[in-house]
Amino acid sequence: MNNILEIKDLVIHYETDESVVEAVNKVNLKLAQGDTLGIVGETGAGKTTLAKGIMDLIPDPPGKVKGGQIFYNGEDLLSFTEAEMRNVRGKEISMIFQDPMTSLNPVMTVGDQIAEVIQNHNKISKKESDKRARQMLELVGIPADRSGEYAHQFSGGMKQRVIIAIALACNPKLLIADEPTTALDVTIQAQVLSMMKDLKTKFNMSMILITHDLGVVAQTCDYVAIMYAGEIVEYGKIRKIFKNTKHPYTQGLFGSIPSLIKNVKRLTPINGLMPDPTNLPKGCSFSDRCKYATDLCREQNPAISIVDEEHYVKCFINEGKVKAEVR
Repeated sequence: MNNILEIKDLVIHYETDESVVEAVNKVNLKLAQGDTLGIVGETGAGKTTLAKGIMDLIPDPPGKVKGGQIFYNGEDLLSFTEAEMRNVRGKEISMIFQDPMTSLNPVMTVGDQIAEVIQNHNKISKKESDKRARQMLELVGIPADRSGEYAHQFSGGMKQRVIIAIALACNPKLLIADEPTTALDVTIQAQVLSMMKDLKTKFNMSMILITHDLGVVAQTCDYVAIMYAGEIVEYGKIRKIFKNTKHPYTQGLFGSIPSLIKNVKRLTPINGLMPDPTNLPKGCSFSDRCKYATDLCREQNPAISIVDEEHYVKCFINEGKVKAEVR
């Protein structure tokens, strides 16, 4: 199957006079046409920076893409001019940003905001773009008659639906959703995720879903990448990761969520905090929090190794250089 997106050795830093924040460090990822990739990690892992890097929305200064390549349908997006990227954003690749409350313009009607995207990428009349905007609202479950209303007249869940309508207005081939349900209650979250899944199928899109919720990943994604301190520490087919978790950090994420089949009195949190991105450890970035860490882990950064087909991990345990308990 052809890859719609392939990221190779991507490095993104935020550079100030005081320090350098190493936000994304040699990330490698690929996404096939029609698949959904979940990117999971704690706050500060570099998930949003990675997404903005794909969209060429890293604020410069202080952000700098220091190296790597981002191939979309075989073309390196990092070689595109700003004018060329404006043609890609919204039309080929769309993004749903983290907070729907601040993503909408408070002084424009929601219909005008959807129509604006359509007009920017299609040579059609204002009347036709308004008609398509009303159709997009209907598609995400909002009556077309509400197209003349403003953002403050909508609930949080409805605002998120409007954001999705804007993102899908030009039938993009790739949708990046950055924690699209974080601010929503559980019932609305389920509705929005179900709607996104249906629309993905309807438009034959590929999707990257950024989240910290492994339950959402299990429900929605085909593949999952576990991100820690700017690196992908485990990647694979969803079932392989959930059934044969290899990296101690991934094991920690699973240990800190409730289970329906195990009777435990307490959850097991991951000790410690993520390292300061301005002063990352010399060796494995997780070594300070890992119960299996040895001097080797603190001195050397492990390479990506293969667990089996479509399952990779960045850990000395898989290489047999560090011993771990049998889970």
